[in-house]
Amino acid sequence: MAITDWIGSSAATLTTTAFIPQAWKIWRTRHTADISLVMYALFTLGVALWLIYGILIASWPIIIANSITLLLAGMVLAMKIKFG
Repeated sequence: MAITDWIGSSAATLTTTAFIPQAWKIWRTRHTADISLVMYALFTLGVALWLIYGILIASWPIIIANSITLLLAGMVLAMKIKFG
């Protein structure tokens, strides 16, 4: 594995798994008052665009990482909308 692949894979893993604790905490507590709806809406849209970009250039690391991140960020956004 080239150093660039290792760095990219590490970055994708870290930024993707970073959402798990937040999503889990919101799921358990149903508390979203301190989360910005605008920030999560913009972030989720940005991740969706990264996913489309990854598909267009056929980059599996970008596709996989952003698919998972989109799912997690989308869950947080949905819980923010649902739980207020």
